[in-house]
Amino acid sequence: MEKERLVIIGCGPAGLTAAIYAARASLSPLVISGQLPGGLLTQTSEVENFPGFEDGVNGYELMDKMDKQAKRFGARVIFDQVSSVNFTDGETQTLKLMSGKEIEAEAVIIAAGATPRWLGLDSEERLKNRGVSACATCDGAFYRNMDVAVAGGGDSAMEEATFLTKFASKVYLIHRRDEFRASPIMVERAKANPKIEIITNAVIDEILGEKEVEGIAVHDVKTQEKREIPCKGFFAALGHIPATALYKDFIETDDKGYIILQNNRSQTSLKGIFAAGDCADPVYRQAIHAAGMGCAAAMDAIKYLEEK
Repeated sequence: MEKERLVIIGCGPAGLTAAIYAARASLSPLVISGQLPGGLLTQTSEVENFPGFEDGVNGYELMDKMDKQAKRFGARVIFDQVSSVNFTDGETQTLKLMSGKEIEAEAVIIAAGATPRWLGLDSEERLKNRGVSACATCDGAFYRNMDVAVAGGGDSAMEEATFLTKFASKVYLIHRRDEFRASPIMVERAKANPKIEIITNAVIDEILGEKEVEGIAVHDVKTQEKREIPCKGFFAALGHIPATALYKDFIETDDKGYIILQNNRSQTSLKGIFAAGDCADPVYRQAIHAAGMGCAAAMDAIKYLEEK
């Protein structure tokens, strides 16, 4: 059984920022990379809204720089995944990894992230980052004066569609039912926007295009009528899945699985367990916000360990 002072689960913007701060505090944190080292940002070709890069930066390059910065100060990153945990309130925390390794830690920061829900189409997967996105805030500016489509029926879909009207010439909002999960005020706001055309009872069968998005193919679930809608961008606004299944039996989460933080800090419902990034952020889901949460989690963990 290996013993560590601080273990950080996840190495996206939240995990690596936490690692930088903890390493500079001479904690030599152990970072467990997870299934996708570097997080979702490594799958983003161009990041234009991360401060400090006036011409934008490749997502993989940004995460590589964070990784090297954390290692420079003494963080240790291992390419492994957590398979199970045994968390206790203010006591030694136990983690078992896929490799079979077992670790005891005085403190843990969960920065495991979240993954977007997708339609599950082959064409959607093939055209990711080539017109297919799950983040209007990240990618909306690439579609100035172009037509785009948004799939979803919740508040996030209404927000994404409304946001995209700042750039796009037209936004098609596609929903498979004729009633929305979104709050009435959000629906009315979308309906009132002249740039948004709402298409209900429609299922998206395929994202059209070979090298980039050229449109979507849909069918009406009542009439079975098929049509193709030309557009240059497709945004999945179907919600996110926080990577918290392993921790739900130990720490408090909301009804969607997001970790609930205590007193506007990074502390979870158990002392010694902290959280940062998209697994504890159902609202913003931005790299810069995740990095800020990682900073807070590291500072809280440092203080906890000093007092302990």
